[in-house]
Amino acid sequence: MERLVMHVDMDAFFASVEQLDHEEYRGKPLIVGGLGGRGVVSTCSYEARRFGVHSAMPMGRAQQLCPQGIFIAGNYPRYAAVSTQIFAIFARYSPVIEPLSIDEAFLDLTGMERLMESPRQYAQALKAEIREQTGIVASVGIAPNKFLAKLASDIEKPDGLVIVTKENMSAILEPLPVGRIWGVGRKMGGELAAMHIRTIGDLRRVDHTRLAARLGERMAGHLLALAHGIDERPVAPREQAKSIGKEVTFSENLQSASEAERILLALAEKVGWRLRKAGLKARTIQLKLRRADFKTYTRSRTLPEATCYDEVIYHTAQALFRELKLYRGIRLLGVAASGFDDFTAMSLFSEEEKKENLYEAIDKIKQRFGEKGITKANLIK
Repeated sequence: MERLVMHVDMDAFFASVEQLDHEEYRGKPLIVGGLGGRGVVSTCSYEARRFGVHSAMPMGRAQQLCPQGIFIAGNYPRYAAVSTQIFAIFARYSPVIEPLSIDEAFLDLTGMERLMESPRQYAQALKAEIREQTGIVASVGIAPNKFLAKLASDIEKPDGLVIVTKENMSAILEPLPVGRIWGVGRKMGGELAAMHIRTIGDLRRVDHTRLAARLGERMAGHLLALAHGIDERPVAPREQAKSIGKEVTFSENLQSASEAERILLALAEKVGWRLRKAGLKARTIQLKLRRADFKTYTRSRTLPEATCYDEVIYHTAQALFRELKLYRGIRLLGVAASGFDDFTAMSLFSEEEKKENLYEAIDKIKQRFGEKGITKANLIK
C-alpha cells in the first residue's frame, strides 16, 4: 500500500494569534520574541517578512530592518491553548499524528482514501475547520512521504495547499534551491555550490561517486535519496517527554548568589507546575549553569521519593547550585526533572495529602488565571 502523508503548518502562528486577538496589530509588521539584548525572533507576521525579518533572527537585527514594527514578547499560554484546539482537530482527521512543534504536525493518511472524496477535498476540509474553530490559517502539503509533504506545505504559503504525486514530483522538485533539502545548511550549501549544484535538479543529475568523494558516502546517499523524493521514515507519534524543564538566558550576566537563587525558585515553580499538569512526579532534578565564557555545568540529584512539588525541586536545585560555588558571571540557568512516576496514586500519609490538596488549589488558580495568577511572595518585586 502506498503511503500518503499530510503535513500541516500554521502560517506565522504566534503572530497570527496576536493579530486575531488584537485588531490594532492586523495588517501591520508584528514581531514576536525575546525583547532583551540577546533576544531572538520567535515568529513574525507576513507584513514584517517583507522587510527581511525572519524566525531565529537576533531581535536587534529585526529592529534595524523594521524600525516601524510592533515588537512584543508574546503570550505563550494563549498559543498553547490554540495549539491544543488545533491538535484536537488533527485527531479527527487521522489516528496517527507526529507533532513537530506547537503549530505543525504530520498526519498519516495511508489507507484512508475510502474515507475521503479526494486528498485535496480532505485537506480543504481540515483547513476550513481549523480556520472556523480557531481563526488561524494553515498551509498543507500532501505527498507519498514526510520529506515531500513538508516541502509541499511551504511552497504556496500563506494559505497553501500543494499535493505532490509521482507524476508531478520532478516538475515540483527540480527548480527548487538545494537548500530546501533537510541537512543542507549554509556550510553544506557552500560545498554544493562549489560543485555547481544550486538546485535540486542539479543535485539529481550529479554523479554519486563524485558527490561521495566530496561529502562522504553517507551524506551523498542521504542527499541523493531526498533529491529523488525518497524518504522511508514512517509517521511516528512522539514518545512521552523524558524530562520536563525550563531554562533562561540573561540579557545581563548574574553577579550574585541571591540573584541566581531567586531565578532558581521561579524555574522550580514552573517545572513543578508542568509536572502536575502532565500528571507526573520526578525522581531526578538537574541544574544547568552556563557562564559568560560559555562553559556549561550540569549537576543532578536523584531523590528518595519522586516529587512534583515546587519547594522540593527548588531546594534540590539550590543545593546543587551552592555545591558548584559559581556565583558570578552566570549567563544561563536551567532546572529540569526526569525519571518520571505516575502522579495518579494519592499518598496514604496525611501530610502528603495536605500538600497535594494545597497544590491542587494552587493549580486551579493557575488554570484560571495563567501561570502568574499565583506565585511565591519572594518572586514579587
